[in-house]
Amino acid sequence: MNPEQTYATGRRKTAIARVWITPGSGKVAVNKMAMDEYFGNIFFEPKIAKPFTVTETVDKYDVLATVTGGGKTAQVDALVHGIARALQGLNPELHLPLKRAGLLTRDQRAKERKKYGLRGARARFQFSKR
Repeated sequence: MNPEQTYATGRRKTAIARVWITPGSGKVAVNKMAMDEYFGNIFFEPKIAKPFTVTETVDKYDVLATVTGGGKTAQVDALVHGIARALQGLNPELHLPLKRAGLLTRDQRAKERKKYGLRGARARFQFSKR
């Protein structure tokens, strides 16, 4: 790993993103594919670009990411978390704007397990008196 390159891990639900950031022209590659090719949905692009817009570093860094687990939305959130952490590792002065935007906080919400004797995590079967 060269000195300008930074690594960070981002997580959301069961999705994990391993992110490498290097100075470049703003390309984002996810699992060796272009970002729009991998995710397909154009609505994810502004969300992925948010750490760069908050820190005013748009088109200054290239991102190479490996994403596993979860669904596409959780993978995007994990990728954003990883990018924010990598930017902070690259320049500690970016901590405050990233923290204020809520990009450094890991969203720990995950699906609650189903309990025995119940229909779901909390939903009960309908009670019948007779």
